[in-house]
Amino acid sequence: MNLKQELFNQCKKFVENRLETIQETISSNQNALQSETKSSAGDKHETGRAMLQLEMEKASQQLQDVLQMKETLAKMNLTKKSTIAHLGSLVKTNQGTYFLSFSAGKLIVDGENYLAISVSSPIGKLLLGKQEKETFIFNEKTIKIDTIN
Repeated sequence: MNLKQELFNQCKKFVENRLETIQETISSNQNALQSETKSSAGDKHETGRAMLQLEMEKASQQLQDVLQMKETLAKMNLTKKSTIAHLGSLVKTNQGTYFLSFSAGKLIVDGENYLAISVSSPIGKLLLGKQEKETFIFNEKTIKIDTIN
């Protein structure tokens, strides 16, 4: 299996794990909301329901974020050969190797570190559209692109 495919698979697993966790949270909160019954401590009951409602809204936003990550994965073309950085590119620089996908953080393949970053992140925006051997400045550091796969 090639490197980009392995990174893609790790990103996919990241999304699946996040989705599972969020769905469990939503289910747990729904069960808690349904089991909340009006108690004699009315204000306490209402506060509990409000807190659960806030948790549900937070989980719902997280779910939207994960669904957006799934969309990003669906748009990626790992077989596209280009010397210009695009979604799905593996960009090796003098500061590290970036996989242009979504923000999944550090991924490790065969003991090597890679950073899965979003093309809308600050460094992702700088990398997008760049070519091999180009340089750019990020956080006051000059970064040189060695290769793009």
